[in-house]
Amino acid sequence: MRDSSPAEKREDDVVLGDDWVAPDSTVERELRESRARRGLFSLNRSPLTRKIITFNLIALNVLVAGILYLNSSRDTLAIQRAVAMEAEVELIADVFEAQLEGETQVRLADEGAVNVQVTLGNLDLRQGSRVLVFDDQNFLVGETTGTMTPSQSILQDEQGDKPTVISDFLMTLWRSVSELFSILSGDEPVDEEDRLRRLIEDGNVNQTRVIQDNSEDGETQFTALAPIRHAGKVVGTVGFVTIASEIDTVVRLERERVLQMFVVATLVSIALSLVLASTIANPISDLADAAEIGRDRNKRNVAPGRIRIPDLTARPDEIGRLSGALRGMVSALYDRIDSNEQFAADVAHEIKNPLASLRSAIGSLRIVKKDEQRGKLLDVIEHDVRRLDRLVSDISNASRLDSELVKEEEQEFNLLEMIDNLSQYLGEDAKRKGIEFITDLPPHPISITGLEARLAQVFVNLITNAISFCEDGDAIRVWIRRRDNRVLVVVEDTGPGIPEQSLTKIFKRFYSHRPEGDFGNNSGLGLAISKQIVEAHGGVIWAENIRPTEADVTSEPLGARFVVGLPI
Repeated sequence: MRDSSPAEKREDDVVLGDDWVAPDSTVERELRESRARRGLFSLNRSPLTRKIITFNLIALNVLVAGILYLNSSRDTLAIQRAVAMEAEVELIADVFEAQLEGETQVRLADEGAVNVQVTLGNLDLRQGSRVLVFDDQNFLVGETTGTMTPSQSILQDEQGDKPTVISDFLMTLWRSVSELFSILSGDEPVDEEDRLRRLIEDGNVNQTRVIQDNSEDGETQFTALAPIRHAGKVVGTVGFVTIASEIDTVVRLERERVLQMFVVATLVSIALSLVLASTIANPISDLADAAEIGRDRNKRNVAPGRIRIPDLTARPDEIGRLSGALRGMVSALYDRIDSNEQFAADVAHEIKNPLASLRSAIGSLRIVKKDEQRGKLLDVIEHDVRRLDRLVSDISNASRLDSELVKEEEQEFNLLEMIDNLSQYLGEDAKRKGIEFITDLPPHPISITGLEARLAQVFVNLITNAISFCEDGDAIRVWIRRRDNRVLVVVEDTGPGIPEQSLTKIFKRFYSHRPEGDFGNNSGLGLAISKQIVEAHGGVIWAENIRPTEADVTSEPLGARFVVGLPI
């Protein structure tokens, strides 16, 4: 193994499944080229970035639209103007009522009743205001237009000349669209006299009314109607029309400020969305590019280089979790590929031995003459065939083990009951060989969750191994102890023990260290399969020798001990 410093191990792109990759490898170069094509802010290549910007702008537009729609200041000014208009139009009506004398019913249009035009001419009206007087038959008997220039308020002095570019542009656009629809619909402009006459006819002539609408130029317009009474009857109606330009000015200024802030907020939102997207979309794109490069390279059957998944596990978010999960999956995949390749090589090597023996025996069988020698060669052939059959069966079981461990469903079971049943069954085999079989189990049940049949396969293998290594007069002891959140199952024997050089190898596939008389009777996969099953349950398994004293490791072992630790 190559020693690596901590700094080297904390590089951003840690190679998975391989300790070294050339710095200018093809895979890394393809990933750099993909990043260069994508750029820092790639709207055209990142649908996620476009979605982030779009949704942020939608929320901002809804907020601004709500502010413009719920314009409380405009409503307040409109209410104040309506109250003032109501008082003014009633005052004008009172002027006409004061000029009507006597109790006799008169009409405004009669000569000598009231000089309507002279009365209207004596009124001081603001510029932009208009007063129209109708008789009881809704005929116009007089009208006047205001000429008095209003005094400029402080608000108008400070804000009246400020430019409102955005509001003016939107208002011009709205007027253009409105005029277009008016032309298409064929609506003709209505004369002011006819409009007021319709309002009088449609409403209650006995009440004072104030109507707010828009003029032909799109400006806010107030219309007030007040009855003229004489002798208890309505003899006419005063119509007072004025353009509320100051309200439009204030509203336009406020709208301009809101729209200016909207433009600034839009630019800030887009900038922040791009920054947010770069911290989300770009890392995800790196992960996707790395996976796609591996997929495309597999399609093209390109051999060099392994897939490099960017290391983003330092991020405390879902992208960091995704990077860690992908790196773990790729690492497990490469480990599985390496394991399968090594397994295939080991299988080929193990099968060659009995095949070579078979070929040699068959070749010798053709030339020998004596029946005794033929019988020995046939025994060799039979032994090698059984060895091949056992080897192929064990290899088949080992190759299917991973998929079966994933497919089978774990269940809770009593570990003590399972060990006790196995001990009673296998203890009879041990006793027939003259081996003492001892069990030491706790009195209380120990329940664990796992695959009972697979774990039983582990303990059957450990106990049968112990029986095969023991002779007449030896002993085997199986005992269980609970330690916090784990349970230890120990199988001990008083056999020859395990050679020191074999302690680190006995769990490898096809490794077997047995007496010469047992040659070919074991495939060397039992302990490897046991380790695989135990680790799939989150446990550990190890082997050690039993010695008279732990201080003297050179002393002859008194036996072997196999320990299985399983989580509870």
